[in-house]
Amino acid sequence: MYRIFVIEDDEAINRLLCMNLSIAGYEPVPATDGKEALERIQNGDRFDLALLDVMLPGVDGFQLMEPLKAHRIPVIYLTAKNDLQSKLTGLTSGAEDYIVKPFEIMELLVRMEKVLARHGSAGTITFSDLTIHVDERTVIKGNEPIILKPLEFDLLLFFIRNRNIALTRERILTEVWGMDFYGESRTIDIHVSQLRKKTGLAIVSVPRIGYRLETNQ
Repeated sequence: MYRIFVIEDDEAINRLLCMNLSIAGYEPVPATDGKEALERIQNGDRFDLALLDVMLPGVDGFQLMEPLKAHRIPVIYLTAKNDLQSKLTGLTSGAEDYIVKPFEIMELLVRMEKVLARHGSAGTITFSDLTIHVDERTVIKGNEPIILKPLEFDLLLFFIRNRNIALTRERILTEVWGMDFYGESRTIDIHVSQLRKKTGLAIVSVPRIGYRLETNQ
């Protein structure tokens, strides 16, 4: 499960962000103070992404960028500061994105997905009872390795990164098989069936659309 560090001093906005992230299948971790956030970063807390406000008490968002980068935590700024200089400061300091408030939660989720996809190509993903070593392209279920074909492995990552979202067959074909795939969409059904059997994940059919990985994670 992806852990998202929500660093936002407005408690109402922080709660709303955390609620929507939980619904979308992420694990949000809130912080409402820059010093609190800095302590958690320096203590080695693991986060896959930080959503970072600029105007924070104690330590501001721009000051938090260096320790976040040092711990390889990608950053998306969420801020009311919409002047050009602030945007340039945020982006040139190493942020993945800079989103000005107010924003639509669906837009944020899409941008987060793209950042996580870029940074999630390495390391280990723990999901349900699966441990996925992305670089090695290996999967452990409980304590036993399971053998996935290359496309089954890619399909597994795609479902996990888009959990609780109804995915059309067209999107699955495009993003997993590639733009140049000219086969029948029935091949998806075969691969999903095999993936279910091997992993035990709840990949459900969505009538007239495609599939959805259902999970509380």
